[in-house]
Amino acid sequence: MKDETELKYALALCLVPGVGGITAKKLISYCGGVEAIFREKKAALLKIPGIGEYLATSLLNQEVFDRAEKEIVFLKKHNINAFFYLSKEYPSRLKHCEDGPIMLFTKGVANLNSSKVISVVGTRSITAYGREQCAAIIEGLKKHNPLIVSGLAFGVDACAHKKALDEGLHTAGVLGHG
Repeated sequence: MKDETELKYALALCLVPGVGGITAKKLISYCGGVEAIFREKKAALLKIPGIGEYLATSLLNQEVFDRAEKEIVFLKKHNINAFFYLSKEYPSRLKHCEDGPIMLFTKGVANLNSSKVISVVGTRSITAYGREQCAAIIEGLKKHNPLIVSGLAFGVDACAHKKALDEGLHTAGVLGHG
C-alpha cells in the first residue's frame, strides 16, 4: 500500500477480533471507507446489521492501532508488501469472492493480476513419475508465461514452483490460514 496511514487502518481492521473478510467488507460499505470505520461512534456501529456490542467495542480499542504499527515495522524490516482488497494490486478475481481475505502479503515480485494464472495442486507424496509429469507440464506452459500458483506444500506444489523458477516463470505461494 502506498500510504502508511491507509495501511495502518487496513491492518488495524484485520487485527480486530471477530472481523473477517465478510464483516470487514460490510463495515467498509456501511461506513464509506476503512478509516471511516474507526471514526464512527459506538452507537452508529451498533446500527450496522451483525455488529454487536463486543465487535463495536473492539473496533474502538486503540490496541489494534498499536499492533498495526508494530506490523508495519515488521513488514518494512522484512521487505513484505501488503495489498488491501481495495488497492489496484489486489487480485481482481479475488475481489469477487465474498469471503476472500481483505489483506494479502507478498514477498518478491509477482503480478497477482496476471492475465494467465495456473494453479497447481497435488499430492505431498509425489512419485518420480509425478515429478516428471509436473515438470513437463510446467515446461510446456513456459511459452504462455503464466503465473504459477500453489499452496507451497511439499510434493507437487514444490515441484511446480521449482520447475517454474528454473524456467524463469513467476510463482506465488498461497499459505492457507485464518
